[in-house]
Amino acid sequence: MPSRTIAAPPAPAELAKPVELTLFGLCVANAVYLAVALAQGVWLVGSDGLPIATDFVNVWAGGRHVWEGHPGLAYDPAAHKAAQVEAIGHDFDGSYPWVYPPTFFLAAVLLAALPITAAHLLWVATTFTAFAAAMRGIMHGRLGLVFACAFPGIVANATVGQNGFLTAALIGGMLVFLNSRPVLAGVLLGLLTYKPHFGVLIPLVLVVSGHWRVLVAAAATTLVLALGASFAFGFDTWEGFVHALRHASQATLSDGRADFAKLQSLFGLVRIMGGGETLAFVLQWTLAGATAVALCLLWKSRAPFNLKAAGLAVGVLLVPPYLFMYDGVTLAVAMAFLFREMQTSGARPGEHVALACALVLVLIFPLVKLPLGFIATVIVAALIARRALTARAVQGAMLHR
Repeated sequence: MPSRTIAAPPAPAELAKPVELTLFGLCVANAVYLAVALAQGVWLVGSDGLPIATDFVNVWAGGRHVWEGHPGLAYDPAAHKAAQVEAIGHDFDGSYPWVYPPTFFLAAVLLAALPITAAHLLWVATTFTAFAAAMRGIMHGRLGLVFACAFPGIVANATVGQNGFLTAALIGGMLVFLNSRPVLAGVLLGLLTYKPHFGVLIPLVLVVSGHWRVLVAAAATTLVLALGASFAFGFDTWEGFVHALRHASQATLSDGRADFAKLQSLFGLVRIMGGGETLAFVLQWTLAGATAVALCLLWKSRAPFNLKAAGLAVGVLLVPPYLFMYDGVTLAVAMAFLFREMQTSGARPGEHVALACALVLVLIFPLVKLPLGFIATVIVAALIARRALTARAVQGAMLHR
């Protein structure tokens, strides 16, 4: 049977006035940054009037391969780079490899029906709306929308047209509906398989907590998506996907072609500090194993649901070595659940300061070539762990009375 932990009642969250004012200031700063970037020709369209090469050109070009009847070419680096150059009308340094499973073609083909700049804006707007809706569902009110707009990591995602909003929306939505609408939660989890490395911990946690209906719905959704993509785009695209994963792993984790400082993981931190690949992997998988054990214990305990949800959201960011700042939008989900728990049971000494430090680290990341997103994640994880250990100690004391 599923764990009978119940989420906090859906009362609107409130924060201290200085915190709310700070969040509002961050909202304004994010909006101003995007507006100035657009006006100066460093976002969407350059000063020459041509689209700028960003991560989104990868998605749009992948969709064009489908429209042209050759989806498998997305997994061919040379053909995919040529399609990207054609998409924006000029050459550029480097490339953006397609390392998504064939199921993600379902989104790419729709976007590629539009001009690339319009598609970029539509993608950012729709996925951000989903993310904001998830945040509102977590915090039960306008504060969730404010926090969604204020989180500094949203700029890193919006400017390059990445999928961090979608990932955070699916994880946040799954957690919001986990107890009340398990089938919907399972569907959202199934959709998350477009980024498989984010789903490593979630099924394990659902098994130990007995959320079987969620798991069944997720498995069914995954199967439908996989079969649909196979028939629509060809079964051979899965072979291309596996090959692309191996190539991306070699290029990013072994050769460091994407710059280790961009990896927001323990692996990236070890490599940028001069550690070797073997040491980095050993430490990364040790952290992953410890995170898995800690989350299983947390979800089997009687800890509040908000704390469990925050722990899972932050845990999925600690496991994979391949993680970028735009993926860190999911950290906002963990922070939102932690805020909910702070409103329910009261803030602990230093919590607001620690959360502020985490936000600052995400904010200044563009100025410092370090995995600051990973450090911010560790700070939030430490706050959750402190609350979990305190709750466990209190429960133990009550049992021994």
